[in-house]
Amino acid sequence: MAGSTQRDPDRPPPLAGYDVFGADRVLTEAVARHLDAGLRDEAAAELSGLGRSCGSAQAQGWAEQAEADPPAARTHDRYGHRVDEVVCSPAWHRLLGKGVAAGLAGAGDGPGGQVRRAAGFLMWAQVEPGTCGPLSATHAAGPALRAAPELSAAWEPLLASRVYDQEPRPPHRKAGALFGRAAARDAEAARARPARDGTYELTGTWRCSAPMSDGFLVRAPAPGGPTCFLVPRVLPDGTRNAFAIQRLVRTPGNRSDALAEVGFAGTLAHRVGAEGDAAAVLAETVAAGRLDHVLGAAGLMRQAVARAVHHGGHPDDAPLTRNVLADLAVESEAATTLALRLAAARDDGGDGDERATALLRLAVPAAAYWVAGRCPAVVRAAAECLGEEGWAEESGFPRLVREAPLHSLARGGGSGQALEVVGVLERDPRVLDAYLTEVGAARGADRRLDAAIRDLLTDLADLAAARGRARRLAERLALVLQGALLVRHAPPEVADLFCASRLGPDAALSFGGLAPGADLGGVVERARPAG
Repeated sequence: MAGSTQRDPDRPPPLAGYDVFGADRVLTEAVARHLDAGLRDEAAAELSGLGRSCGSAQAQGWAEQAEADPPAARTHDRYGHRVDEVVCSPAWHRLLGKGVAAGLAGAGDGPGGQVRRAAGFLMWAQVEPGTCGPLSATHAAGPALRAAPELSAAWEPLLASRVYDQEPRPPHRKAGALFGRAAARDAEAARARPARDGTYELTGTWRCSAPMSDGFLVRAPAPGGPTCFLVPRVLPDGTRNAFAIQRLVRTPGNRSDALAEVGFAGTLAHRVGAEGDAAAVLAETVAAGRLDHVLGAAGLMRQAVARAVHHGGHPDDAPLTRNVLADLAVESEAATTLALRLAAARDDGGDGDERATALLRLAVPAAAYWVAGRCPAVVRAAAECLGEEGWAEESGFPRLVREAPLHSLARGGGSGQALEVVGVLERDPRVLDAYLTEVGAARGADRRLDAAIRDLLTDLADLAAARGRARRLAERLALVLQGALLVRHAPPEVADLFCASRLGPDAALSFGGLAPGADLGGVVERARPAG
């Protein structure tokens, strides 16, 4: 009937009003696998509460509003006073407040804290990735601040707070605080000069993430070499630190968040650690940020696959679509399984497990290279499963497509991650022992995985020539680790499809090349958001 408001019976309802955690079998299984029995029920209840918020129509509406209303620079107030603020959408602030209240900006301390926080962050990345930057930077700042005990005592309780306090005030008057990062636009022109009172003054032009934050970790050249600094946004007397916003940098994705170029001119900074020790001070912070990129990419993959399976109709009616959806589901499961295993290793490392810490040094940059680099292809292929509707803004896919490349551009991009893999192997032979122990737990379960491990060992035998093929080496390290984890923990049909299509001689370069005969329908149904 013309003008009817009846829903089209051939179209599935919108993917809203559901529990993002409970509807994700892979994530719920991973959380249960990595937590002690006494923590599982409590964690599941907490994550299901967050999952219902993530899947609510309200949160989805806020996400749309936040992207449609991008940040704006406000250099002066109405009286002409210099303020240098970034004004974000009210919807963005609501979402960021939800993320802070869920503990996603915190350190992830306590039993199973990293796994629980990682599961929450993976879900939150599916809602509005533009809020993930401040949450991640704040979460990762703690390890660096511990190199300066007085700064740590003043700031870490604020970073761990579940109160979102967006007012610009000095730290002693804040109920909670967020951190951003800053990097010099021109390393030759940037300088950190010691002041008489033990602080430093920074000069130069800096590229600053989350410029609305309360503090920033900055790596700057000091007289003794590259040094880590904390730059507070507001000084103890309530005046603003020298922090001149020159422009906001627009990017295809993360439209709701801000990236700014700022001018430092005599900007007060506190040294974190010794002069020249920036790399050591920031090592754990960088690793935590890398893992968040893995989690963020895995979250985008999961949301894309969930939407494709939900809106793609029953896959039995289209064998090729079923093949593509199953292939995407396997990729998403491998990414989530790997990300949560690395989060569990952070928990173990925090408890003194040196092998877990060694595994992380190698596996995190390898995972960041592979999972983040794989994300754009997964999201595009998932959108294509809907045909032209996949490119309509209302489908949600265009936002996922815009966001997907960002994780592979961070921390030096794919080549930077791959070269870090080679550098770690060169510096510390213990990391390879830890890695081989991890994948060795699955040896003998799948001949293709066993063959891939042997081939990898051949590649690793000549590290002197590894830099020129660092990207391939990082890829193989990540794929073999994913295969080992799936063989141990995933349903047999998922592990078989992964080993055949990613590690075997018949590996396909595009999605939808799975061999016939497998239970593809069962794999797709496992990825369907339900429950």
